[in-house]
This record gives sequence, structure tokens and C-alpha cells, in this order.
Amino acid sequence: MSETHCQLSIVNYHYQTFDSIKETDSAGREFWTSRKLSNILDYSEYRHFLPVVEKAKEACKKSGHEVSDHFEEFLGMVEIGSGAKRKLQDIKLSRYACYLIVQNGDPSKPVIANGQTYFAIQTRRQELADDETFQRLREEEKRLFLRNEMREHNKQLVEADQQAGVKSNLDFAIFQNHGYKGLYGGLNAKAIHQRKELKKSQQILDNMGSTELAANLFRATQTEEKLRRENIQRKIKANKTHFEVGKKVRQTIEELGGTMPEDLPTPEEDLKKLEQRERSAEKKRVNNG
Repeated sequence: MSETHCQLSIVNYHYQTFDSIKETDSAGREFWTSRKLSNILDYSEYRHFLPVVEKAKEACKKSGHEVSDHFEEFLGMVEIGSGAKRKLQDIKLSRYACYLIVQNGDPSKPVIANGQTYFAIQTRRQELADDETFQRLREEEKRLFLRNEMREHNKQLVEADQQAGVKSNLDFAIFQNHGYKGLYGGLNAKAIHQRKELKKSQQILDNMGSTELAANLFRATQTEEKLRRENIQRKIKANKTHFEVGKKVRQTIEELGGTMPEDLPTPEEDLKKLEQRERSAEKKRVNNG
């Protein structure tokens, strides 16, 4: 078995495990219980897991969310050995709560690393699914929305990788190529540009559909978070991190049965043209108003 296939099998096993302990309440909302999650995340004793939960609660509070909406304490029936059960203190965790918990876990453990990707993707997918305004957008509008988000997060990614020693324009180009190679199965920016049959003046990100842009946005946001969270200081490590995050996003797409980003169709119209048309239309509305 190849190393890549072995890694993908581990990812799939962990994803299926996270899915297997997911429960649904009477209102149809998904939740996980802290005791089951602690076992899945390889904590030998529940008491060792509780400090991580407390850190996650603090992160939840700082992010402006109501802690009680995501962490609900209850008495649950728990197996204590030999088939016997008794009521013990437990916590119902939302998808976002699980995301915060794994973000505070040890990323060197494969189950934690895969949990970070799993819950981050699930959380982002739910955010977009719940965003009725986003769902009503046409494909062109979704592209514009995601491209603008990509611009903002790329600025934050630049700040994060500068702290990791990525200083010059050449350093950043190399850093970006590592992310692309991870997500696009070894293709760098130049190869993607050629595959899309773009002109020299055209940018890759301006010639992606909303699905491809969303995958790249996730790659950028998760890399930025990982660089800051692990306080990565060396550019070699930063490049490796970007590649690994891109690769994990690719593995997740494959696990979900999605189309690989390099196989997604290139939109007929460059986003630059769409943006120019939007600006012209806005200018006309102002002049006619």
C-alpha cells in the first residue's frame, strides 16, 4: 500500500468514526457528546480531556458566541465496564464546539489533525448552507463573493507567513506553490495556469468557479490558522504546512466523492470582466439616481 493511500485510509477511518458518534436531538440538530469524543480523540481518561473543553469554551466566548448554545451539560448514561451503566456528567457539543476542541488538541496526533479538518469543513459547509443570502446568489455572484473573501484572507495569510519567515515576493510565490501542489495533486501555479489555458495576464483565482474558489479559500484560512496556532517560525516549515493543509483538503474532497479541483471546469468569463461590469452597472445606477 502506498504512503498516500495509507494516509487517505487513516483520514477516511477517522472521518467515519466522527460520523459514527454523531447524534441528533428532537429538533433534528446534530451534536456530539464530550465523553464519546474524548475516547475517539485518544484521551486515556476523561479528566484529562476537560481542560481542553474549558479552553474551547473560552475560545467560544472570545469569538462572540454564547457558550451555552454550543456546550450543554447533562447527565448521560455511560458504560463503566462489564456492560454496566450509570449516570455521569456529560456535555452535548455542537459542531462548532467540536471544532474549537480539536483546534486546542495536539496536532501531532493524526486523529486530532484529521478532526481539525473534518470539523472545520463541516462547520464551513453548514455556515454556507445556513446562509440564505449566499444560497440565493447566482454562480457569478458566488464567485465574486468568494473571490473577495479570498483576497481578504490572502492578506491575513501574508501576515501569518511573514511571521514564519516568508519575506520576499519569491518566498511567497514558493509558499503559495506548496499550497497549490497539496490541493492540486502536485500541480503548481504555472501548471494550473496552463491547464486552464489562460492568457499570461489572467490570474488563476479569477478563473475559478465557486466550488474551486471555496476549496482554495478553505486551504488559505486553515493554513493561516495553523501557522498562528503552532507559532511556526521557519519558512521551510511554513511551506510544508501549506502543502499538508492543501493535501488534507484534497483528501477530504476525495472522501466526500467530489471532483478534484484540477478537473473542475473553468468558467467562460474572467472575474475581472465581471467586476468591471458590476462597477459600470453601479456607476450607471448612481448617475441615474
